[in-house]
Amino acid sequence: MEKAVIMNDTPKQRIIAIVGRPNVGKSAIFNRLAGRRIAIVHAQSGVTRDRLMHEVVWNDEHFELIDTGGIGTISAQEPDSIDGGIRLQVDAALEDAAVAMLVVDLETGVVPLDEEMANLLRRSGCPTVLAVNKADNPSRDAAAIDFERLGLPAFPVSALHDRGFGELMEAMIPQLPPAVEIEEKDALRVAVVGRPNVGKSSYINRLLRSDRVIVSNIPGTTRDSIDVPFTVGKGPQARHYTLVDTAGMRRVGKIDTSVERFSRFRAEKSIKEADVVVLLTDASAEPTTMDKKIAAAVLKAGKGCIVIVNKWDLATTTQRQFAPEVSRVMPFMGYCPLVFASAKTGFNIRRTVEAIDHVAAQVSSTLPTGVLNRVLEGACAKVSPPSVKGKRLKIYYATQVSHAPIILRIFCNDPKRIVPAYRAYLIRILRSHFGLEGAPVMLQFRGRERPDHTARK
Repeated sequence: MEKAVIMNDTPKQRIIAIVGRPNVGKSAIFNRLAGRRIAIVHAQSGVTRDRLMHEVVWNDEHFELIDTGGIGTISAQEPDSIDGGIRLQVDAALEDAAVAMLVVDLETGVVPLDEEMANLLRRSGCPTVLAVNKADNPSRDAAAIDFERLGLPAFPVSALHDRGFGELMEAMIPQLPPAVEIEEKDALRVAVVGRPNVGKSSYINRLLRSDRVIVSNIPGTTRDSIDVPFTVGKGPQARHYTLVDTAGMRRVGKIDTSVERFSRFRAEKSIKEADVVVLLTDASAEPTTMDKKIAAAVLKAGKGCIVIVNKWDLATTTQRQFAPEVSRVMPFMGYCPLVFASAKTGFNIRRTVEAIDHVAAQVSSTLPTGVLNRVLEGACAKVSPPSVKGKRLKIYYATQVSHAPIILRIFCNDPKRIVPAYRAYLIRILRSHFGLEGAPVMLQFRGRERPDHTARK
């Protein structure tokens, strides 16, 4: 990718970067703090090469956690090599992180590369603490003192046995910048949509643990869109939502009354006004063409989305067998979380709330500028931009200009040279690096003259 000057004078964000040499347990710690298995953990060194980002909540504190690849040598600066590429990714993560977690291995003790890493972090100016991993029982904790000769506060932890993370996080969280409170007036609108009688009202009542909206087996019971306040979490960082129960959407050809036409219009309007859409389908029947059309409306509106297969208590198949059917009917929604649940029994309802919360956070994600540009640089190095009429697309730099949806403005030599396949490729690469599950990502290409400067590495 062509280089351009990227100024990094933006304030530090609520980001913790996990760094260290290969195979010390960085990904295991990442998974432990994230609360689920996201990063691949394997005894083979170098499994993680790119960064993984995930929003973490620790004692009601929200922050972004970045897992980076293991640095095998500090001198690796050649971006075309794997080690060089990992080093660039680590540097990019440190540019935006407010604090770094240097992971070391208690079993191997201090090695020269640990000392080099500690020196690198000191030069970066990023506040750093040591996570001395593999302290699997209290008798090993005393050995962590030896690592204090690196000049950094050391905390014995065990990713395998979930030990020591309380004290570690108590040392790191105060170094994060203050959280921005989300006011209730800025509540995220969550529209619950789907075909008639898939259980939208039952689902909302189960979430609220009350009969807030009318439920009936008669399709079309809900005719207007009903707003219901809903909150996830507590304290100043609680996420406030307005749940919107909508009328069931049928094919236009089957609508035979003015009331039903109005109901469909209001449901479509609710999608356009929502920040996150919950698309309910029915486990007692295969996904339909109408499910696909509703999903297409969500995609066209550029809204965050999760797909819930409701009435799982009535299913006659397994999740492994049903999921491919959803993908077959709605292949363009593959980036959205898929949750199997039952509003009647309460099965997996909590997981749907977590999915809503996660997608809401992804929709509001701010992609660190330094990391964003290095991801695009790596994508262009891996697959060259297309050549149109003998002239090749050249990407200079990118910046995020909007949330909900996430809009990235990419400056290039000629926007006419971007082809749909390469646009889709870039979005796929961005998702593989930043997650963004359920969040729409839009790329705006803007033409400009070739920069005369070189980007800082």
